[in-house]
Amino acid sequence: MTDHSCVSAVPQQPLHILFVEDDARLSAFLQRYFTDQGFVARTASDGTGMQLALAERQFDVVVLDIGLPGRDDGYSLARKLGRSKDMGIIFLSARQEALDRIVALEIGADDFLVKPFEPRELLARVRAVLRRLPDERAPAEDADRAAPPGRSVTFDGYVLDLGARTLQRPDGIAMPLTTHEFNLLSALAQRPGRALSRDQLLDLTAGRAWSPYDRSIDMMIAKLRRKIGDTGPNPRRIRTIRGTGYMFSPEP
Repeated sequence: MTDHSCVSAVPQQPLHILFVEDDARLSAFLQRYFTDQGFVARTASDGTGMQLALAERQFDVVVLDIGLPGRDDGYSLARKLGRSKDMGIIFLSARQEALDRIVALEIGADDFLVKPFEPRELLARVRAVLRRLPDERAPAEDADRAAPPGRSVTFDGYVLDLGARTLQRPDGIAMPLTTHEFNLLSALAQRPGRALSRDQLLDLTAGRAWSPYDRSIDMMIAKLRRKIGDTGPNPRRIRTIRGTGYMFSPEP
C-alpha cells in the first residue's frame, strides 16, 4: 500500500490516534503514514494491547479492525469503549456486507471502511470524524466548519444544541443520541424544507458515498423518528420524499 499525497493534516495541537490491527505490516504502515500527517499514532494488535494503550492516555480516534485474534473482535471492543463524545471510532473490515456496516453504526461507530483502502481515504474519514467531535481538536483547516457555540434548532419542544451536540427533550431531560444519530439529525434540521438524498446525508454525516444496498440511513431515520415521537404512517417532522430521500419539515 503506497501513497504519494502531500496533503498535510497538522492541527494546532497533536491529535492522538490508536490503530487496533493484527496485520503487523498494515499497522506499521498506518503508524508511519499518520505520523507523517502530524498525528501521534500508536498501534495495538489485540484487545489487551488496546486496553493498555487506553490506560496510558486518551485518544482522539480509535481505528478498529473487526477480525482480531483472541476472545474479543472489533465489535466487542467497541462496546467496551462505550459511547464517548470525546473519541471517534472507525471500523476497518474485509467484509463488504451491508449488515456489517449497519451493526457497526448501531454499536455507535462513526464510520466503517472496507479493506483494501487508500490511506488518503482513511485520512479523510478521520478528519471528518474529528470535525464532529465537540471541541477544538478538529484540524485547523476545518475549524471554520464547526457550529458556533449556542446555536440551536427548536422543534416540538425539543432543543437541538449544535455547539454542545445535545438534544434536550420538552421536559428538559437530555435525549441520548449516538454520534451518527446526532450528525444525521443536525444535518437535516439545519436544512429545513430541503430534500436530501441518502448519498448527500451519508456524505454530510460520514464522509462516504451511498450504495443501493446500504440501509444504514433508513435505519437511523427510523430510530430518530421513534426518539422524537415522529412515528405513524405519515411522519410529519422527518418526512420521506419518495424517489429522493428525506426532508426535515420546520412546520407541523
